[in-house]
Amino acid sequence: MNPLRKLHGHGQSVWLDYIGRELLDSLELRRLIEEDGVTGVTSNPAIFEKSISDGRHYAADIVKSRDIPAPAVYEHLALEDIRRAAAELHPVYTATQGRDGYASLEVSPHLAHDTERTLGEARRLWAALDQPNAMIKVPATPAGVAAIETLIAEGINVNVTLLFAVDAYRRVTDAWLRGLERRLAAGGELSQVASVASFFISRIDTAADAEIDRRLAAGVPHRDARALSALRGTLAIANARQAYLHYMETVTQPRWRRLASAGAQPQRLLWASTGVKDPAYRDVRYIEELIGAETVNTVPPATLDAFRKHGVPRDSLLEDLDGALDRLSAAARLGVDLAAITDTLLADGLRQFRDAHDRLIDAIALTQQAHHRAPQHA
Repeated sequence: MNPLRKLHGHGQSVWLDYIGRELLDSLELRRLIEEDGVTGVTSNPAIFEKSISDGRHYAADIVKSRDIPAPAVYEHLALEDIRRAAAELHPVYTATQGRDGYASLEVSPHLAHDTERTLGEARRLWAALDQPNAMIKVPATPAGVAAIETLIAEGINVNVTLLFAVDAYRRVTDAWLRGLERRLAAGGELSQVASVASFFISRIDTAADAEIDRRLAAGVPHRDARALSALRGTLAIANARQAYLHYMETVTQPRWRRLASAGAQPQRLLWASTGVKDPAYRDVRYIEELIGAETVNTVPPATLDAFRKHGVPRDSLLEDLDGALDRLSAAARLGVDLAAITDTLLADGLRQFRDAHDRLIDAIALTQQAHHRAPQHA
């Protein structure tokens, strides 16, 4: 059997970390759903920059909208793609009774520190998509966490993005639970309110490995050097396993059981940034090492292809939990400040998404301007 499809037998859903008009026009997304068991799609400003800026599949629409402000054109294109992806995924949504089959669209990264404007944009995008299997992506900043509670209370599906730190994930979990409790108290229906918490993986190893290498280059005692070297490429997975421990603790508490008895869905952990950045590591390690029940892995196309070819599924997420916690403790003892690393990664992720968003808007505006300058023929 296709290794990707085998993941479902381990309780893990596979979502595609990409969206683009070519994926929809060619029916490639439909093929991935039918043949590989893909059950969701995620997007972000960097993904839309990549898919829209090449121009081939969007140029005609951009030119037709040449008199409309570039930000509005981008939003129109993004909404159309997510709406179409949600339509392709709707049979999955129906078959899984709302557990899977989602397509996610992110609020503007420029709003990450503004709760009220995040709420306004999330509500507007949700209404514009008008699809029960859409999700609105909100970053896990303090302002974003406050917005998440209100959006869940209002029945809007939320994909919490840019999670790096377990402490931040705990705050997100609490906001999600408060939102469900508010909705239940108001007499709202819970079973169709879905949420995932997107925990980023590979970026943590990239940053932690760089810090380990810096400390090794600066010179440390031989024993510490061996211990530091042994931590390379291990901290992202250890961090994810610690997050999963919090998830398991959450769903055993009376607070959650009361909500579950009223029909609420769990907020699954979603592993994001699962493409391997370091060629020294196995190219599917961030899938193989994080397989567990009630989780999602959103996979970039190249990693999806690699796992289809040579991935080896196994129940791995709960392996060596004590070792994972020991590695996190060792990192702290040896001066690798994971909290500082994850804080920096959140700030960097927001900046990268803002920059990608702005480059995309500029590219659309340039295409519009080029058409205005081109000679018009009768």
